Amino acid sequence: MAWDKPNPDDRSDNVEKLQGMVQHTIENIDRAEESMACTDSEEQLQSIQAKNERRRESLQAFRSEIKDEANQNNQ
Repeated sequence: MAWDKPNPDDRSDNVEKLQGMVQHTIENIDRAEESMACTDSEEQLQSIQAKNERRRESLQAFRSEIKDEANQNNQ
């Protein structure tokens, strides 16, 4: 079985992809907060709050990675 040559590491659009992921995560946070107004269950409320906290942590990681990628592209 012959192996094909691996794809080159094309990172040229990583910043744009990460920015899209940030926007999508922010939209998910907003939708979740809207749904909290309709939630009667304390358990569901806590679950939504925990998910949003993880999403906020992800946003920080995405933004850090965007800075790293932008710096890498400028070198």
